[in-house]
Amino acid sequence: MTKTVPRKQKTQFTDKRRRHSHYQVTVFYADGEKFARVYTDKQKATNFAARQKKSPVVKMARVAEVNAG
Repeated sequence: MTKTVPRKQKTQFTDKRRRHSHYQVTVFYADGEKFARVYTDKQKATNFAARQKKSPVVKMARVAEVNAG
């Protein structure tokens, strides 16, 4: 005799972690190289970009908001 195994109920997965924005700082150097770093605090990202812009080898530093996923 074959047994029928009841199927598991599908549950809707909800991610209950705290949501927050991410800010990516991209630094462009004069020799064509790029460097990027991600922060969760906009003020820290802005301060990092401003600090990098002071360097003579940095051509541009940009802060962009990116999606966490």
